Amino acid sequence: MAKRILVTSALPYINNLPHLGNIVGSHLPADIFARFCRLKGIKVLFVGGTDENGSPTEVAAFKAKKTPKEFCDNYYKVHKKIYEWFGISYDHFSRTSSGTNQKITQRIFLKLLKNGFITKKKILLPYCEKCKRYLPDRWVEGTCPFCGYQRARGDQCEKCTRLLNPEELKDPYCVICKEKPEFRKVTHLFFNLDKLETKLEKWIEKNNHWKPNVRNLALGYLKEGLKPRCISRNLKWGIPIPLEEFKDMVFYCWFDAPIGYISATKEFAAKEWEKYWTGSTKIYHFLGKDNIVFHTIFWPAILMSYEKYNLPYQIGGMEFLNYEGDKFSKSRNHGIFIDIIEDEVKVRCKNKYLDLKPDIWRFYLISIMPETKDSNFVWKDFEEKINNELVANLGNFIYRTLSFVYNYFNGKVPEPNKFDVEDGKLVEAMKTRPKIVEKLMMNLQFKDSLKEVMKLSDAGNRYFQIKKPWEIRKSDIEKCKTVLYLSTNLVRSLAILIEPYLPFSAEIIWKQLNLSDSVHKQKLDSASEILIKSGHEINEPEPLFKKIEKPFDNF
Repeated sequence: MAKRILVTSALPYINNLPHLGNIVGSHLPADIFARFCRLKGIKVLFVGGTDENGSPTEVAAFKAKKTPKEFCDNYYKVHKKIYEWFGISYDHFSRTSSGTNQKITQRIFLKLLKNGFITKKKILLPYCEKCKRYLPDRWVEGTCPFCGYQRARGDQCEKCTRLLNPEELKDPYCVICKEKPEFRKVTHLFFNLDKLETKLEKWIEKNNHWKPNVRNLALGYLKEGLKPRCISRNLKWGIPIPLEEFKDMVFYCWFDAPIGYISATKEFAAKEWEKYWTGSTKIYHFLGKDNIVFHTIFWPAILMSYEKYNLPYQIGGMEFLNYEGDKFSKSRNHGIFIDIIEDEVKVRCKNKYLDLKPDIWRFYLISIMPETKDSNFVWKDFEEKINNELVANLGNFIYRTLSFVYNYFNGKVPEPNKFDVEDGKLVEAMKTRPKIVEKLMMNLQFKDSLKEVMKLSDAGNRYFQIKKPWEIRKSDIEKCKTVLYLSTNLVRSLAILIEPYLPFSAEIIWKQLNLSDSVHKQKLDSASEILIKSGHEINEPEPLFKKIEKPFDNF
């Protein structure tokens, strides 16, 4: 592992409040990895933010009858509150509309222009006679020429993820008035991606540590051949282009959005921010499938052209999460969505609000995380995993251990006796299992790493059942003391190990154990050690999780 790591998650469009598919696609895996790095003692910076520039914002603000700034100011607070509620531990959550991002974007553009990677070219642009304006790519929809999806956008088809230009769409229409636009020639600026095709291919080829789905998608896109990409737009809202000829245009939001990672870093670490983009620092990007091409082709090409900052080390690209066999759809109200009601975060499904804590959602989402292929949120599976794994395994072991200590040993950890074979097996599991978890974490195998943590909890339950402390408390009190001594220490180990996955629950366990400081400040390596001494007094325990009694069949 590098001594310094920068972690980012995809910047959500300001007009799209997240659903669970968005959370599991970038924010959650990025948070898990950032928390893991902190436990490893790595100097890590975790940044994110809202993508506020360009046509998506203008369209949304127009429909909401607000100025783009008013619209963004409001929804930035909403986004930030939702991620905080979900336990996404951003060190800094920024905005691409910030003055810092404007300055850095313009500086990078001028350097790319100087280095010969920017050219001018006349292109056909859709003009809506009814709206009396040129339409940015996001203001045009139509049928994808590749897969036939009938609501493809003018910049990308969200179904097959192909990058598009508006003139490629079949049966295009203006998203505001639904009229068919006409195409007129206009001079725009282009980023010469084609000049970097060979360099990009060599770089991608050598990144054998990338997941196959990420690497294959990037190489597949390269095989089609790269073309210059338009980076200017006929918009008012966005970062102004610092050239007199283009003073009435702004940058394409996908040009300035990834630069937002750099500006967020500078905003947080004003004195040493460049250390996170140079030297031996490794950069980890976490994002969904629809963003893989941008982060493996477009964004690295900008960095290569600028010739100053590190290229991404790892692209944690996720596939899609579906809901009950079909894709999430806000228009059809199909999925699980997150709202702000009277300044409180609420999770909604089929117009019903669900009173479940963030860690419940986190646990299930991690268990079905679409790491290499699309996965599916199914309510029946949700109930089974929460009740049979989270409640009956992890929650059960922790509560039965601590309540036994509290009720039968006056809340004080008893002094152990000589370890027997079963005691030794548990101690060995405590030593070895965290190393397995760590290795899987480093490979971004979050589902499997959580399974290993649950296996350790299961080992604790089996140990408890074999030893039967409720019986030997009367027949062999010394052996009973050993069982509770080791089990309490295992509870401590589990609190540290589950911190990246279930941060709120981990802190509750830490407080029930009455340990100093916070679980978030512990070191992962200490999870393998027996550090709670006999005589240590715990607090009164309470069950961590409640069994789901009411079925969700009606969803």
